[in-house]
Amino acid sequence: MRKCYFDHVATNPLDSRVLDEMMPYFKEEFGNPLSMYELGSKAKEAIDNARVQVASLIGSKASEIVFTASGAEANNFALRGIALARQNEGKHVIVSKMEHHSILNSARFLEKMGFVVTYLPVDKHGVVDPDTVKRAIIKDTTLISVTHASSEVGTIEPIKEIAAIAREKKIIFHTDAVATAGNIPINIKDLGVDLLSMAAHQFYGPKGAGALYVREGLRIVPLIYGGIQENGRRAGTENVPAIAGMGKAAEFAVNEMNSRIEHGRRLRDKLLKIKSSAENVHLTGHPENRLPGHASFCVEFIEGEAMLLLLSAKGVYAASGSACSSKALKASPVLLSMGIPSGLAQGSIVFTLGKDNTDDDIEYLLAEFPQVIKRLREISPYGKGWGIEGEGGQCIVQK
Repeated sequence: MRKCYFDHVATNPLDSRVLDEMMPYFKEEFGNPLSMYELGSKAKEAIDNARVQVASLIGSKASEIVFTASGAEANNFALRGIALARQNEGKHVIVSKMEHHSILNSARFLEKMGFVVTYLPVDKHGVVDPDTVKRAIIKDTTLISVTHASSEVGTIEPIKEIAAIAREKKIIFHTDAVATAGNIPINIKDLGVDLLSMAAHQFYGPKGAGALYVREGLRIVPLIYGGIQENGRRAGTENVPAIAGMGKAAEFAVNEMNSRIEHGRRLRDKLLKIKSSAENVHLTGHPENRLPGHASFCVEFIEGEAMLLLLSAKGVYAASGSACSSKALKASPVLLSMGIPSGLAQGSIVFTLGKDNTDDDIEYLLAEFPQVIKRLREISPYGKGWGIEGEGGQCIVQK
């Protein structure tokens, strides 16, 4: 049976060239980077080199990169670390409703600690309006966090414009770039952000490696206390193989960025033919300003989980909603925030493409997916109008 992986936003396969870079640090060069002898020095050298490589991915200084164990940890570190560091100046934080759970749950943690959090609305494409950000700011606002792009619907946010507003008001601005770093060009000087989160496995690096860009001179409270690693900002013996792998993956991402984007965008545009091959299938997210290899839909009268199961039986691996919430069996908060009715949001399906996907993969999906829809609608207990807000069962969603 053919196998087609269309869930690259959840994770990517490890590039074999990256694995080669990691292998020596599992066994031969296994030293602790804090040790003074040769084994420790070689491990420290690997980390220093990776820091330069990751900094090159986003145009920052190497000293501004703090390694973490994941993008989720980087997000927690950013929100909690900045909010706590600046709480004497104000206890108001702004985040968007499009954020990953690691941001939203960190915001709820801050609320329990006495902070006030404003959750920004989005439009039907999932875009945060910079004017909405401006109106949400009060004198106690110390931190704003808006995702660079939604992993669920692919929409790329106007980060440069929002960052400019934050900078004018002297408010710290963070963006979750886990879905974008290594996949589209990023330059932190151009974006104007103060903090930016990344994850290695999103650009063919290893799981268990992430990073937070922290602008030079910015005060932040550590998330993990202990030793002096990461300049005292993230304690714990470093995962040298993973960090070395993240650095190498970043280097390849920089060198191959343009070809990967062109490949992903071409296949994505071909995949969008799904809309015309089956009835009542609606694109979610911005139709143009979206991640190059990202195509997300809502299918009327069918649940996302059922589509995933039938597609999996055909060797097609996709997602429904975000990777961290697809097992929750409830409507996606991201889709609901975009005004998509709950019943329709249950029919979410997300296809995200990678550098190794082929035209044959897309042709296979275009042939099989309409059959899956047809089969599920034949056995669906839901009639027209299920979960749909509108006259005659018509869906209120951008065609």
